[in-house]
Amino acid sequence: MSKGLRLSEKWFRRGLWLVALVFAGFLIGLGGTVVGDLPRVEAPLQLDDYLDRNAAEALRAQVAAAERAQSAAETALEQARLQHDKARSATAAERETFDNWLATRSATQQAEHNPEVVRRTQALDALTQRERQAQQAVQAQQQAHLDARQGAAAARQRLSAVEDSGYQRMQQEMRKVELRVFLYRLALTLPLLIAAGWLFAKKRKSTYWPFVWGFIFFALFAFFVELVPYLPSYGGYVRYAVGIIVTVLVGRYAIVALNRYLERQRQAEALPDQERRKELSYDVALARLAKGVCPGCERAVDLKNEAIDFCPHCGIGLFDHCSCCSTRKSAFARFCHACGTPGGAQPVGQ
Repeated sequence: MSKGLRLSEKWFRRGLWLVALVFAGFLIGLGGTVVGDLPRVEAPLQLDDYLDRNAAEALRAQVAAAERAQSAAETALEQARLQHDKARSATAAERETFDNWLATRSATQQAEHNPEVVRRTQALDALTQRERQAQQAVQAQQQAHLDARQGAAAARQRLSAVEDSGYQRMQQEMRKVELRVFLYRLALTLPLLIAAGWLFAKKRKSTYWPFVWGFIFFALFAFFVELVPYLPSYGGYVRYAVGIIVTVLVGRYAIVALNRYLERQRQAEALPDQERRKELSYDVALARLAKGVCPGCERAVDLKNEAIDFCPHCGIGLFDHCSCCSTRKSAFARFCHACGTPGGAQPVGQ
């Protein structure tokens, strides 16, 4: 239709489309904020709300105490291992010194009657005894650490069993909350979509059409972009069912609209040429001619062929001759392009 418009009118229309897009952008921003804040109408769920508080707190206290005991046992075990390492090093050093002393001394009497040998042997035995005691201490701490670790694991397992049951109940409630929030969003966006459909059918060509189209863009975005990601899944059944319903509704509308259009075309093609031309808007006729189709039936016609004055499909007149200068011109032109004489038949509705 743009080829039938005045230049200033074209720019005004482009500006109005920009207004429609800006209006839609602000509406989309506002709608996105509202849709995003809808979950706040529901109280946040916490795991403790679905547990036996007293039992859970007692188990958590047991877990904390067991973890503290385990930590203390680990510290004591490290200290015992350090003391054992020190005792073992001292024993090894004393044994090495004793062996070297035996190898270098010159004995003048039997070793069992040598006071120095007896003293050094007793000292070595004492170090060996301390090493053995340190090793026993390490083993005792290892046992204590094992007991503390097993106790902590058992306490955590009992707490986990209690929390798992509570978590399952919380998950069930979360699914209910998600469904309610989705219904809130649907209750907000579905009326917008219905209103957009009514505006498209009744007001899209009104004086304030930029705001109408801006609202339509906003409603489509709110329903198909902002609502669909929050659609509950339930294994995909809901999504597929909604997709089928939407496809059927859109397909049915398209089929009904196509049949109505074809019926209108058949009725229009049955009318006389002059009446059909009166039913056509001037701008619509120019727009269809610019696309190389018949303004009456919208079928392709070779408009560059000067031998064709009528549509070969529906018979409507496409070209005639000026009553003043006999120049061949478009039958839908208001004035002759050669002499400016007004056309013999002007379409109504302009």
